[in-house]
Amino acid sequence: MEFALVALVIAVALVFDYINGFHDAANSIATVVSTRVLSPGKAVIWAAFFNFAAAFGFGTAVATTVGSGMIDITIVTTAVIMAGLIGAIVWDLITWYVGLPTSSSHALIGGYAGAAVAKVGTGALIVGGWTKTLIFIVLAPAIGLVLGLSLMTSILWLFRGFAPTRVDQWFRRLQLVSAALYSLGHGANDAQKTMGIIAGALFAGGFISEFRIDMWVVLAAHAAIAAGTLSGGWRIILTMGQKITRLQPVGGFAAETAGAVSLFTATALGVPVSTTHTITGAIVGVGATRRLSAVRWGIAGRIVWAWILTIPASALIAAGAFYLLAAIGMP
Repeated sequence: MEFALVALVIAVALVFDYINGFHDAANSIATVVSTRVLSPGKAVIWAAFFNFAAAFGFGTAVATTVGSGMIDITIVTTAVIMAGLIGAIVWDLITWYVGLPTSSSHALIGGYAGAAVAKVGTGALIVGGWTKTLIFIVLAPAIGLVLGLSLMTSILWLFRGFAPTRVDQWFRRLQLVSAALYSLGHGANDAQKTMGIIAGALFAGGFISEFRIDMWVVLAAHAAIAAGTLSGGWRIILTMGQKITRLQPVGGFAAETAGAVSLFTATALGVPVSTTHTITGAIVGVGATRRLSAVRWGIAGRIVWAWILTIPASALIAAGAFYLLAAIGMP
């Protein structure tokens, strides 16, 4: 019975990872699609490939933070993990349906926390792990914005004497590189969150004696998120690529590069940062180099409200799911 429950939790975790890729495909490809450097079909293949390639060489620091650095691993049960996943999945599907680019990462940690608190109270939370994650909710879009603004300003200054058509041709090629880098960063940070959940389920079920991330878990998580990216969440791609601000190839390059640098830094520090927050901040920063009115602040405001609601909303859904699972006898 225990084996079947853990297998079910792992399967649901990989479904979440797939939805994460589907929901967050916009983060990886919205800019390269909106600038018409790649068609949507080619863009998702490009992004999915680099999402999977990120399985090699980026470590598992983020997975360790999510799996054992935010919730007391000794109180985690299959019901806690399953309820956390349900909270994240439901919130992701709601925000996908309305076309809002919210954070799958924060939906997952919010759901995980909501289920754990429903089980034993706030003592389940590890304050240190939450502190840096909550700080980066503010820092991630701010870093993306500053880097995007700075990089775009530098590019405009360096190429001020060149013909616009030449600059456009160069950055159409360079945007392939920046899109690849961003997809690497997206896969490296986001897939690790699911790895942490799977490792937690294996530990809770007694299948591993200490918390660790095995290679099969790494490959499975990256394969699932890459498959989700291949499916593409087109509603959110429209919001990210066209509704916040209009981008040219040079702007797409600046936004993706700024986002990639931010994600590589967070991954190295073991922080489960929001790829959605990061790229949105970078896009706003790039748009602001033209003029502040080039950014559609009404759309940006809706996105920020969705960010604020993500952790508490997914936590509430997960808490309700935990009580339901406990009532039907899931351990």
